[in-house]
Amino acid sequence: MFTKKITVRIFLLLLATDILETFTQFCFKKSTFAAGPYGVYGAQQLFAFLWPVALSPYLWVGLFLVFSTFIVWSTVLSKIDLSVAVPVASSSYLFVPLVSVTFLKEHISLMRWFGIICILIGVIFVSRSSKEKKIAQNTAGHFTHT
Repeated sequence: MFTKKITVRIFLLLLATDILETFTQFCFKKSTFAAGPYGVYGAQQLFAFLWPVALSPYLWVGLFLVFSTFIVWSTVLSKIDLSVAVPVASSSYLFVPLVSVTFLKEHISLMRWFGIICILIGVIFVSRSSKEKKIAQNTAGHFTHT
């Protein structure tokens, strides 16, 4: 059966999924650099884009990370509810921009940082509301059984 609360082990696994997801996205982005700054406007350009990407070691590391994330995420989902796991495991909304700025030298505007903060606040509200709903259901259940 599912765990009612998030243990330290489950929290660390959730954090691991976010870290794996972040570096998966990083590797996929780096693999596109192998193709150069070309656009894909037809079948010929698609092949010209995909061939160097397919040869990039970053693509293969990224695919390995996808598989690793799947294993860790499946472990988490076997222990807690999906509606609890997803909001808690959303620190990649912060990790991806931090990695992008640090390793890819991307610029993130103040407005985008504000949006990221809003998303994280929304995630907190969603996770709190699901917790409050469970408390209300448990409380209601105690009163109806008397």
